[in-house]
Amino acid sequence: MTATTKFPYIKHDFAASLVVFLVALPLCVGVAVASGVPAELGLVTGIVGGIVTGLMPGSSLQVSGPAAGLTVLVFEAVREFGLPALGIIVLAAGLLQLAMGALKLGRWFRAISVSVVEGMLAGIGLVIIAGQLYAAAGLKAPASGIDKIVELPEALVRALGSTEALASLGVGAGTIAVMVLWKRMPKRAQAVPGALAAVALATLASLAFGLPVATVEVQGLLGAIQPPGADAFGELASSAIFGTIIAFALIASAESLFSAAAVDRLHDGPRTAYDKELMAQGTGNAVCGLLGALPMTAVIVRSSANVQAGAKTKASRVLHGVWLLLFAALLPAALALIPLPALAGILVHAGWKLIPFRQIVPLWRTHRGEALILVVTAVAIVAVNMFEGVLIGLALSVAKTAWEASHIKLEVIDKGAGPVQAYLSGNATFLRLPKILDSLEALPQDRPVELDLSGLHHLDHACRTALENWAERHSETGTEPVKVTLAS
Repeated sequence: MTATTKFPYIKHDFAASLVVFLVALPLCVGVAVASGVPAELGLVTGIVGGIVTGLMPGSSLQVSGPAAGLTVLVFEAVREFGLPALGIIVLAAGLLQLAMGALKLGRWFRAISVSVVEGMLAGIGLVIIAGQLYAAAGLKAPASGIDKIVELPEALVRALGSTEALASLGVGAGTIAVMVLWKRMPKRAQAVPGALAAVALATLASLAFGLPVATVEVQGLLGAIQPPGADAFGELASSAIFGTIIAFALIASAESLFSAAAVDRLHDGPRTAYDKELMAQGTGNAVCGLLGALPMTAVIVRSSANVQAGAKTKASRVLHGVWLLLFAALLPAALALIPLPALAGILVHAGWKLIPFRQIVPLWRTHRGEALILVVTAVAIVAVNMFEGVLIGLALSVAKTAWEASHIKLEVIDKGAGPVQAYLSGNATFLRLPKILDSLEALPQDRPVELDLSGLHHLDHACRTALENWAERHSETGTEPVKVTLAS
């Protein structure tokens, strides 16, 4: 039996794995640098995402690795708790994902409002863009998201007065330009991913012209890996770290499972088993945590590249992890040649793609409440932080749903003689109680009232109590007691 017979799609998967490797390589390094950790840790996460998560059941064609969507959260965690604690946070987040998968909670992530998820990605994109503009100029970015945006004009003025900063900005801007224009290149040229081409050209330009730009600091793969020690586990004594762990687990899970849903729409192969995919992501993050690496998610950019390159089975994503491992082991010195502003340019481009510009205007025209949730979530993430911003978005989504679910109609029939008839239909909840009481209290006091509640689908305790009190008050002042008809 030949290899082709045993693995009928090996040619397709081999070719696709090379494409995904070339797409993943600059992103792994760029996400790591933007997160404030050694570049090699991004490669470690990509390797684990390919080999470990890639071998597990769940989604056959989506590819996992370090994601731009978690950059802001990782940077804040490293700044607050230190790099040694990152492994503990990622390990605990992975174990939490495993528990959620075992409890079959994966499918419930599909119930999260799309507006909240898009608002989350938009907020992350804004913070990434603002932060990486400083990095492109070789400047240190402020800590908070709002300060990054507010202080940009002052940073631009400083950059214009520095030759080094202008050279750095030129490399970053050139990288973005190459990525934007790469889609207009001939098909043969597009066989090389735009991000890789942009980084390669930026590196060559920096070397050829001797540009005064910072490059990636290299420690070596084994030097960068730092499994969490006993001191790092001591961070678990602080309650503050648990909010970060929960944020890592929930956001990584949501991004991975939404990516899986998107990837399923790109191919006709087996559909994603959401609970198994959640456990695969949890296993990968647990391994990354033990290695002190970055957290992982499924990444739609790599996954779509995998599908478009003709991948048929999970072999393509496993092989892409093998290629990352070989590169990290055999060519680590190549990383030291990469200009940091080129990586910043890649992240600016990635952050821009996270913002759903095309969806906001149509959404505002058709569902203004959802558009408002999207915008508020994004602004909250920029103004406060990732975790609390997402919680604000979720709270708004729940409040909007509760408000819409509490639709109620009050119909009053007054023929001028005899009793006034009031019909309530729909869902009577405390959210609409002021409107209900205002309408009932406006009924004439000197006429008998018949209140018909038979059309109500739901009557909560607050409304029932308020209606009983109103009926009692009206009966005391009216000519006859209020006649109430309840649902059968």
